[in-house]
Amino acid sequence: MNILVINCGSSSLKYQLLDMETKNPVAKGLVERIGMPGSVLTHRKAAGDKEIITAEIPNHTVAVQLVLDALVNPEYGAIKNLSEIGAVGHRVLHGKDLFSQSVLINDEVMKAIEQCIELGPLHNPANIAGIEGCRTLMPGVPQVAVFDTAFHQTMPPEAYIYGLPYELYEKYSIRKYGFHGTSHKYVSQRAAVLLKRPLEELKLISCHLGNGSSITAVQGGKSVETSMGFTPLEGLMMGTRCGDLDPAIVSYIQKKENLSSEEVNEFLNKKCGVLGLSGVSSDFRDLEGAAKEGNYRAQLALDVFAHDVKKYIGSYAAILDGADAIIFTAGLGENSAEMRAKITKGLDYLGVEIDPEKNNTRGKEIDISTENARCRVLVIPTNEELMIAMETYDIVNQG
Repeated sequence: MNILVINCGSSSLKYQLLDMETKNPVAKGLVERIGMPGSVLTHRKAAGDKEIITAEIPNHTVAVQLVLDALVNPEYGAIKNLSEIGAVGHRVLHGKDLFSQSVLINDEVMKAIEQCIELGPLHNPANIAGIEGCRTLMPGVPQVAVFDTAFHQTMPPEAYIYGLPYELYEKYSIRKYGFHGTSHKYVSQRAAVLLKRPLEELKLISCHLGNGSSITAVQGGKSVETSMGFTPLEGLMMGTRCGDLDPAIVSYIQKKENLSSEEVNEFLNKKCGVLGLSGVSSDFRDLEGAAKEGNYRAQLALDVFAHDVKKYIGSYAAILDGADAIIFTAGLGENSAEMRAKITKGLDYLGVEIDPEKNNTRGKEIDISTENARCRVLVIPTNEELMIAMETYDIVNQG
């Protein structure tokens, strides 16, 4: 069976078509600038050349149609006709506490996803648009929603409740939700394979480090604590997000800078983090380059980030009562040997000891620990598309 994985942003659509026998993509691509001038589809068949298709793409339904046309194109397509697509898996950012697992999409599920728009205002509307486009153009093909928040629904109340009047939780669903759940779930499962141990007996600390970053404590394959919260703004300092702050700072900035609530929210999400601290870039590769040239603020941003990650690892080790492994994934986690070394330095009390030669690697699955390290350190490239495809395959083949 082929599974089409769709990941819609507000003006973009990423996709992969995966053969579930081999678990490999047979085609993938990206639609950019949806609803804007200069719309373009970049499509690539497995082992094929890149195809650039320009067209007017006013909405996500048209984007989905272009993707389907590319997949069946006689010259550069990957399948002969759309009947070869057995199901579509959609990444959906926010499912509140309504969804603890992936679900087959029906009208009731769509209404529930719409209810979550206020907590995912940038992502959920785009996710809905992608789903509606596929339902219109592929009638009868099963559609599955895979939620970023679902993996974290196993957190106990003491991990997700804030120190606010309980009525606010009851009235407005204000609580920690966590994100990157599909990534944390995937790398946790791969860690069990690498360690040759049952997932159910492992205590793992998963570090998804990139422009958006989060850390999750995984016990027995279940999330018990995570760094992102009510929104993806909480937790680590990130590319442009501030991460954890004294809440009083928000109103202080708002007053001093004469900002509206919308403006201060935009500021904290898009102008802070390592970009704001360094004044250089939100890209960690740029920061590492600038730091090597002696840029103090770039080095400071890297130091603060590594400090924050280490702080979360320590706190999650306390929650888990130790750790069998620390996982590094996503763009920075998979590719920066320097950042991995910086974060793991001083974690001897956990039994962490990395081999510098093994650590000198990028983008491949590897245990970078020394032979006798008690807590293993794993580099595992994330594959959210495959995880979404696997969840979709399982759901449509149930019973």
